[in-house]
Amino acid sequence: MHFEDEIGLVFCVAPELRGQRLDQFLAAAVADKNLSRTRLKALIEAGQVTVDDAMVDAPSLLLRAGQRVSLCLPPPADPVPVGEEIPLNIVFEDEHLLVIDKPAGLVVHPAAGHETGTLVNALIAHCGVSLSGIGGVKRPGIVHRLDKDTSGLLVVAKTDAAHQGLTRLFADHGKSLPLLREYQALVWGVPGRPFGTIDAALARHAKNREKIATVPEGRGRHAVTHWRLVQSFGPVASLLACRLETGRTHQIRVHMTYLGHPVLGDPLYAAGFKSKGARLGEAARTALQALTRQALHAAVLGFPHPVSGVPLHFESPLPQDMQALVEALDEDARQGKTPDVQPAGGVRERNDQ
Repeated sequence: MHFEDEIGLVFCVAPELRGQRLDQFLAAAVADKNLSRTRLKALIEAGQVTVDDAMVDAPSLLLRAGQRVSLCLPPPADPVPVGEEIPLNIVFEDEHLLVIDKPAGLVVHPAAGHETGTLVNALIAHCGVSLSGIGGVKRPGIVHRLDKDTSGLLVVAKTDAAHQGLTRLFADHGKSLPLLREYQALVWGVPGRPFGTIDAALARHAKNREKIATVPEGRGRHAVTHWRLVQSFGPVASLLACRLETGRTHQIRVHMTYLGHPVLGDPLYAAGFKSKGARLGEAARTALQALTRQALHAAVLGFPHPVSGVPLHFESPLPQDMQALVEALDEDARQGKTPDVQPAGGVRERNDQ
C-alpha cells in the first residue's frame, strides 16, 4: 500500500515482498510515475529515500515486511542545461573549438543523477550561445567524452562546421584520417612483453548493467587498443601508454582487465586486486587510497583543425593524484617493498605492432 504526504511518496512493505531489493521494490511501486531504475538508483544514492525514517543510500538494501519506505521526488529539472561558473582548464581556444584538460570527477554532460555541475554547464557559461548545437540541448559541442573519473584532454566544438569535422575524425578513429588519442594508465602487475595490441569486442555485461565485458567477435562492438610499457614498479604495477583505435565505453579499463592487468583504483574492474593494495609500502598505500578513482589519464590528443586543417597536438602531464602514486610506487620498488602480482589469466592478444 502507499499514500502521498508532504515529503513525497510513502510505501509500506507487504509481507510477500520481504527480502526484495530497495530499488526493485520502488521500481514496482512507482511504475505509474515513469521513473526508470537508473533514475531511482540515482535518487537513492542522492539521499532521497528513507526506510523507517532513516536515510539510506544503498539500492541493494534488502527490505523487511512492514517497513515504511519514503521517496522524495525533486521538482522536474529544466531539460535545457544552464550555464554554471565552474572553473575550466582551457589549453587551447579559437573561434571554432576549445581543448579542455578535464579534472577527474567532472561529468561531461547532464544525465540521470547529474543534471547540473557538468562540463556542459561550464561550457555554456564560458561560451554563451557560441557552442555548436548539433549535439542537441543536452550535449552542445560534445563530440567525444571521458568517463567522470578519467582526467585529461577533450576537444569541444564551438561552431557547427567544427562539430561536423570533428565528428568525422572521431568516427574514423584514426583509420584513414589523422587522429591521435593516447592515455596513460597505472595497472596492476607488469605485462610479459613491452608492447602489444588487444583486439576484443565489447558489449554490456549480461548481469551487471553498469559494466562492459569482452565478448566474441560478432556479438559486440569491435574494439582495439594498442599499448606499450612506459615504466614498471617491481612486479607490483606498471605505467602503460594506451592508444585507441576505437572509442568504446570503458574500453581501456575493460581491455586492461582482459589483459590481466586492471587499472589501479578502478572500482568496477579491479575489485579482485584490492588485497594487493594492503600489501604496498605505506607511501604507496596512502597514495592509492587518496586516488579515489581509476588511474587513467587522457595524456595526448592530436588532430588537424577541422576548419583550417592546421595540425594540432596537445599533451597533458599526469595529474597530481596519479603522479603522487607513481612516485610512491617507484620508491617502493627501489626499496623492494612490492608484493608479487600475478596476471588474472591468459588472453587472446594480437601482437602486430
